[in-house]
Amino acid sequence: MESIWKKTIEIEGRPSLKEDMETEVLIIGAGMAGILTGYMLMEAGKKVTVIEAEEIGSGQTGNTTAKITSQHNLVYDRLIQTMGKELAYEYAYANQSAIKEYERVIEKEGIVCDFKTCDAYLYSRRGAEGIKREVEAAGTLGLKAEFTKETELPFEVDGAVLFRGQASFHPLKFLQAVAGKLTVFCHTKALEVKEHSVRTTGGNIKAEAIVFACHFPFLNVPGYYFMRMHQERSYAIALKGVPVVQNMYLGVDEDGLSFRGYEDYLLIGGGSHHTGICEPEMGYAPIRLEAERYYKKGKEAAYWSAQDCMTLDGIPYIGHFSSSTNHIYVATGFGKWGMTSSMAAACLLRDLITGKEPVYEKVFSPQRFHLSASAKTLVQEGMHTVRGFTGKWSNLPQKDLKKLETGKGILIEYAGEKVGAYKDERGEVFLVSAICPHLGCELSWNPQEKSWDCPCHGSRFDYRGRLLDGPAQENLSAS
Repeated sequence: MESIWKKTIEIEGRPSLKEDMETEVLIIGAGMAGILTGYMLMEAGKKVTVIEAEEIGSGQTGNTTAKITSQHNLVYDRLIQTMGKELAYEYAYANQSAIKEYERVIEKEGIVCDFKTCDAYLYSRRGAEGIKREVEAAGTLGLKAEFTKETELPFEVDGAVLFRGQASFHPLKFLQAVAGKLTVFCHTKALEVKEHSVRTTGGNIKAEAIVFACHFPFLNVPGYYFMRMHQERSYAIALKGVPVVQNMYLGVDEDGLSFRGYEDYLLIGGGSHHTGICEPEMGYAPIRLEAERYYKKGKEAAYWSAQDCMTLDGIPYIGHFSSSTNHIYVATGFGKWGMTSSMAAACLLRDLITGKEPVYEKVFSPQRFHLSASAKTLVQEGMHTVRGFTGKWSNLPQKDLKKLETGKGILIEYAGEKVGAYKDERGEVFLVSAICPHLGCELSWNPQEKSWDCPCHGSRFDYRGRLLDGPAQENLSAS
């Protein structure tokens, strides 16, 4: 399972940190948000160091569908209704400006990354009322939105929101070029943050400013981001031998799919679900079903999945980590719009750290709370967390482990402990703790990806117990 981006480029490795050091700005995380923030600060004259637990772009950046757009689902009508026109305008301005910033950096640095200007569409096959409201809302914010029923899709739509002048690119080609301008230490994991010092696996780093750009901040207090976000899985496949769309599409219906082209590949995405809650009809299944229906001659060339942090009100947290830590900053909760949000975050954090007056700080402030926009999600997340702490267990005695089905995982009581059990194709059984080491939630089995996932905060582990996604910081213990 590897994305089309990872199949077509391998970013050059960097050494790990081997001694204590000092820097002006330390950025934790070498994905798109971390590298872009570092680049913007470097342009502003700051001495920047980036550390990464794995390799550059090894996290969610390599698993995106790589759309650069200010069209983030039916967002503008909702923002105007729940937050007001001023904040909705800030959001629109930040993301539309991000497209121009990508163009600027690409031109300045001469980056070859298959950057392509194109149009973006939100479509519905189940009525056009929401589409029409979004067109009107976006228009009041200065965005050039149009209503249309004409698309390149292999089926008719009831209506679509059309944004012109959006873009797509190869994210890892871009990331490699920008990272080449920065000091980056890979395989250097941040373990602890105390005031201006970060303890890592390779040494201690002192910094005037610290930026968490590591997807989900592992620092629980202050900030309490684990209480204000959940994570979702989404899936994509790349088809060859089929007509390739020239623009970008996203279905706004519950089962709507994403479409975009890259060279002679058609990328189709969807199948989203809350991490830790994966049913057989989720994941790749609905994507492949639609691919078979409309692209019978298509050959699947790649498939991959991504994980996104979702905030209570659907807007990223970008800015000061908390009201009590003015030297620590954060960029997280990008939803499924990480490429555009990464650039918006980089520009905002640059302004905050260098003392420049930010243009769009308020809408992204991590200290905000809009009850009307967050109440429903807050209740839903509370239910997921309770489920995670009070999950139901199978009672399977030790002697019946041999009855486990090959290729499946199950939660059991084994030797007096609650564990996760998985049997591979050779019949070998792997037993791991079924309790997430982050905050003690009960894990659930993800049959799509053969992983143990946390329904509370989204940490994931492979069937051997090795950490795949945070905020957990350690592997599961073996039983």
